[in-house]
Amino acid sequence: MLRLFVALSLPSLVKAQLSALSGGIPGARWVPPENYHLTLRFIGEVQGWQAEEVDTALAAIRCPRFDLALAGVGTFEKAGRIQSLHVTAERSDALTRLQNKVETAMQRIGLEPERRRFAPHVTLARTDRAETHKLIGFVQAHSLFRTPPVTVEHFTLFSSFLGKEAAHYVPEVEYELA
Repeated sequence: MLRLFVALSLPSLVKAQLSALSGGIPGARWVPPENYHLTLRFIGEVQGWQAEEVDTALAAIRCPRFDLALAGVGTFEKAGRIQSLHVTAERSDALTRLQNKVETAMQRIGLEPERRRFAPHVTLARTDRAETHKLIGFVQAHSLFRTPPVTVEHFTLFSSFLGKEAAHYVPEVEYELA
């Protein structure tokens, strides 16, 4: 079984800017910079033959290149507790169009629809063990964080291997944008 997801890779400069935000919150588990990405669609565990179908479906997607900027820090909550810190991606028609095409392609090959609404972001830390007031202070202190726009030239199919400290992501296939 392969554990897969589709995402946008980030350039080294953006990863360095995000990494500079890391730290200062006891109990937070910070994402290693090499794992920063913007998920377009989590696929989950599939058989080898399904992975080939995923690849074929993604290879058929046609979208133009577009600019992506990250701006602001936010949180995701579950059952009233902050679970993670993230940097928000500025919404654009091009990003939404690409994500919709990825979602449609995955449904066409028989995968269940994604239940969560697309909220483009880059996860910075898992925070289920951090104090709420520290997290709120972090969000307030970094609310004006912004990266310069970068041109997105491709999207990537990643495999994911879970580890004790952090997951290990392997780029399997890159799909060029026009």
